[in-house]
Amino acid sequence: MDLKGKRIGFGLTGSHCTYDETFPILQDLVDRGAEVVPIVSYTVQTTDTKFGEAEQHIARIKEITQKPLVNTIPLAEPLGPKEPLDCMVIAPMTGASLSKFANALTDSPVLMAAKATLRNRKPVVLAISTNDALGLNAANIAKLLAAKHVYFVPYGQDDPVKKPTSLVAHMSLLPNTVEEALDGEQLQPMLREY
Repeated sequence: MDLKGKRIGFGLTGSHCTYDETFPILQDLVDRGAEVVPIVSYTVQTTDTKFGEAEQHIARIKEITQKPLVNTIPLAEPLGPKEPLDCMVIAPMTGASLSKFANALTDSPVLMAAKATLRNRKPVVLAISTNDALGLNAANIAKLLAAKHVYFVPYGQDDPVKKPTSLVAHMSLLPNTVEEALDGEQLQPMLREY
């Protein structure tokens, strides 16, 4: 499927160590002609880490998308009724955001945009990056696997010896996952080795 002209919400949450893999994918979607609407969690907006400062990340997102950020819940809400998306992506999606989304807790711009997209029965694509995916968050992944209109970027264990409960999405597969999700299909296989 051609992504040209598709309106794709791209939500980023606080898995800062994954941004170096995420930004090129964001650029790829723009290069494919998608209208990418950048949506950021409060953590992305305010947290400086060893992986970079929040201000740098925000500047990079704006530079890639050439769009104003959706950075509050009131700005995200219209993505449901008034300014609908063809698809909503959350990449990276932290364990905290995963848990909240699975349990209908909408406390950030990214989660509000996802809820607004589901309201319209449009696909929500999740690119998880969490150290507890095979721990306490396993139940939330299972819940979302069974949910309508929710799709996962294929994922695998990034370090099964040192981090046996960690799963990370294969970010390079995100565009293909979006294409399949727009056709109502999950990109397979979903479990892939790192």
